[in-house]
Amino acid sequence: MKTVLQYLADNHVLFTFLLIGVGMYLGERKIKGIGLGAAAVLFLAIAVSALGVHVGVSSKADEGGMVISPEVGVLGLAIFAFAIGNSSGRSFFQSLKHAAEPIAAMAGILIVSAACTFVVGRYVFSLDSAIIAGTFAGGVTNTPALAAAGEASGKESLATVGYAVSYLFGVLGMIIAAYLALRKAPGDTDVPAPVTHYNVRVERDDSPTIDQIEAELGGPIEISRMRRGEKGPIWVPDNSEVLEKDDLVTIVGTIENVNNALKHLGHKSSHSLRSDRRMLDFRRITVSEHSHAGKTVAELDEILEERWGAKISRVRRGDADMLAMPNFMIELGDRVRVVGPTMKLKEISKWFGDSAKGLSDINPVTLGLGLALGYLIGEIKFPIPGGGHFALGYAAGILIVGLIMGKVGRIGPFITALPSTSNAVLAELGLLMFLARAGSNAGTQILSAFSGGHWWKILILGFMTTVLVAVSLYAIMRGVFKMGGTKLSGLLGGAQTQPAVLAFANGRTGTDPRVALGYALVYPVAMIVKILLAHILGSL
Repeated sequence: MKTVLQYLADNHVLFTFLLIGVGMYLGERKIKGIGLGAAAVLFLAIAVSALGVHVGVSSKADEGGMVISPEVGVLGLAIFAFAIGNSSGRSFFQSLKHAAEPIAAMAGILIVSAACTFVVGRYVFSLDSAIIAGTFAGGVTNTPALAAAGEASGKESLATVGYAVSYLFGVLGMIIAAYLALRKAPGDTDVPAPVTHYNVRVERDDSPTIDQIEAELGGPIEISRMRRGEKGPIWVPDNSEVLEKDDLVTIVGTIENVNNALKHLGHKSSHSLRSDRRMLDFRRITVSEHSHAGKTVAELDEILEERWGAKISRVRRGDADMLAMPNFMIELGDRVRVVGPTMKLKEISKWFGDSAKGLSDINPVTLGLGLALGYLIGEIKFPIPGGGHFALGYAAGILIVGLIMGKVGRIGPFITALPSTSNAVLAELGLLMFLARAGSNAGTQILSAFSGGHWWKILILGFMTTVLVAVSLYAIMRGVFKMGGTKLSGLLGGAQTQPAVLAFANGRTGTDPRVALGYALVYPVAMIVKILLAHILGSL
């Protein structure tokens, strides 16, 4: 056994891959429908590393024990942070306008939690400030906060002991909270509305334009086909088109909006314009031409209508089928449904690219420059009143850059948004690498931490910290802000700055985009607040 563990300790790449493979195999095993997912990699790494310390394995690494090289964790977390930010950029900034209060509430919860941790740790358990600060960092599972605690206290070893003892439940406790949140997911009201279509016979005789109809409805619809008369030609109308009585149109939109349009226009018709493909047809086309990425539906429709008399009616991203809103930004790998002249669809497909390569293009220029810029931003040191300084850390810096690049989409010819599928793959790979490194590092410290005389005090204090944050977030986000369970599960992971919680939620929901949105919404603020609080606790 020792020989095998020693071999793994000396071969970090092999050790990393083995932890990822075996860990994910175990994570996919479910008991009563519950599985750990990627979090199993973390716990397996802790167990194996702790076993290595127990049997006396030493490593070539400076840390000693079965510790995977720090560079593996840095690379993994960097890739993960960029991919999460890049995929959530547009949604994050749209939600930020309406989410200032939830973010402020999350920051307030962290501040109250830190204050309670200090009071109980100092006046009930008589613990050193370094241990208290480290315990807080472990209870909220934030490694940059641990660094801040060690720097402020000047007692890095004591801070690390507090961190190691409280870290494990910090992860597990928030996973439990995410599980409880997801139990409420079936009642979510923020589920993306499914898109449908009706063939409608116009009964109005006031000759409204399509723009006027949309203004009356107060919600978006798309009229993808139109025919005047029983046997007239079928064409793709623009929004200035006038609707006459007895016109036959195909309306695309959410069920609610389409039903509302039906009431305003006329009645459902048994005549299907989609079935007549002699002159007008539709096709799903993969966007793989780089020049189209970062453009809106409106910009692409303008070109399509001018050249071919065609337009985009729907956009499919991942498993979500959405109405083609004019301001919706197209990404590489999106599948657009184009309605246009039958004889021109092949030419239109070529114009979009229609290559599977678009689904997996990682755009190395965007990825490399984004990671580099984010890393540099994370290294910038900001002064703190009263002395000292803090830095965002590379993870938060890269996440912020990823969010901005995802929001912008394109700067001239330079594409800043990666395909959603590429982001998903990069995020999962980066996460697994980070969890393997984090688990191996925690495993070497866990045994020595428990051998100390204050371990039970640290354990209780860390438990209190994690539970206080988890319960408060759950109660306020559900009770006050009426947040859906799916988005809340991601927010809990973001507030905990813990990728393992995100991985668990993604595994339970099939990578629902609302999970990543909740995570990215609070992660940057949570990271900054935790670093500052740990610095303050360590200096008291």
